[in-house]
Amino acid sequence: MAGKLAVIGAGLMGSGIAQVAAQAGWDVVLRDVTDAAARRGRQAVEESFGRFVAKGKLAAADAEAALARVTPTTELEAAGDADVVVEAVFEKIEVKQDIFRTLDRLVKDDTILASNTSALPITKIAAATERPERVVGTHFFSPVPLMQLCELVRGHKTSDETLARAREFAEGVGKTCIVVNRDIAGFVTTRLISALVVEAVRLYESGVASAEDIDTACRLGFGHAMGPLATADMTGVDIMLHATGNIYAESQDEKFAPPEIMRRLVDAGDLGRKSGQGFYDY
Repeated sequence: MAGKLAVIGAGLMGSGIAQVAAQAGWDVVLRDVTDAAARRGRQAVEESFGRFVAKGKLAAADAEAALARVTPTTELEAAGDADVVVEAVFEKIEVKQDIFRTLDRLVKDDTILASNTSALPITKIAAATERPERVVGTHFFSPVPLMQLCELVRGHKTSDETLARAREFAEGVGKTCIVVNRDIAGFVTTRLISALVVEAVRLYESGVASAEDIDTACRLGFGHAMGPLATADMTGVDIMLHATGNIYAESQDEKFAPPEIMRRLVDAGDLGRKSGQGFYDY
């Protein structure tokens, strides 16, 4: 399966999805709201390909050919003839609904409309369209070119055919899929990591153990590649706060209620690696 893919949002996730799809033979339009943002997304793809070539994991000619299949744009209309559209914009339901409402008027009748959301209900996103049966969640993991997993999420009205085509697309770009059969807030992966991060933050906040010791316990005791607090710093404390807050708002389950210190870190601008300070000093 290869054809035309439109990726809406040229940030870290969008550019990564564009990269793996182009490498798998898809013609990709990478759309963002400004020309500079769209071009930065394509530049990120080019730099990532360069690293793979430098490490001997990709032939220079193949990288060049794949990059030529990625076209930056500011026009949402560029998605009009796409076979698959993957939205990868900020995790705000109103923003996503506006995009899907517009895409619904633009794309072909049989186009798959996918959201890369990690926590927002697919059913609510799909409700903005007249084709909820063709809307599905395709939650890729960062960095997309390196991470193997894609979480496929069935909305309340997602059809079997849409889910099958989404799986074919994700597997075709090299991913292993799990299926979320019921559209609960946070799905499987975000729900699990959020519960772990929130409990780790509470242990740290109450002085039970240091950040280093909590993370060491998870790495050496459970075989995790990275501890939950280091994961929060890598993901962005603000992103984790937003994700856990979304799950809590939807579920009212207290285990997802964000601890106060997460809010204070975000208020102070201590967002993790990207700001140089979070639960750790970088």
